[in-house]
Amino acid sequence: MAIARPVTPDDAMRAAIHPVADSTDMQAWLARVPVTPDFPPDFAVTLRGEAPAFVIEMSTTPGCLPCADLWTKLAVLRSRYGWQIRTISGEEAMLRSGRLGLPWVGHPVAWVRPVNDPNRTVPIAIGTDHAVNLARNAYLAAKMLTGVRVDVGVRALSKFTGIVGLARRPASIR
Repeated sequence: MAIARPVTPDDAMRAAIHPVADSTDMQAWLARVPVTPDFPPDFAVTLRGEAPAFVIEMSTTPGCLPCADLWTKLAVLRSRYGWQIRTISGEEAMLRSGRLGLPWVGHPVAWVRPVNDPNRTVPIAIGTDHAVNLARNAYLAAKMLTGVRVDVGVRALSKFTGIVGLARRPASIR
């Protein structure tokens, strides 16, 4: 009988992170991601009503396919519900991840925060995701930032996909 090797934190991170090089890879990973089936009755009203109070910020980098995909889906959320969408630097995204004890896995990462408080953030996506999952996570982040118990909100958040862009490798110097 073979003895199984213990799972290391690096193994777990590699299992949860899916760097993609092209659109076909990204769509194949997205096809595996469950779509949020149900929404609370106050979903659309809450998202529209909370729009002036919150902003979604995301990290991005040039040539990142999941970043472009996430940006496109967040733009639809902006037009449908009126939320502001902004980009943040990779350095800021790493700092936010570190404050919450999240490992930095690459771009994109999206966060919801109150417009007037840059220090209260809730991650809504690590990697790109389906539009309905992103909208649900924004709804839950707004709920958590306005009083819903954090443990309830975190349990309800859609799982993060981990579908991120491939890190650019520096050109070797000869």
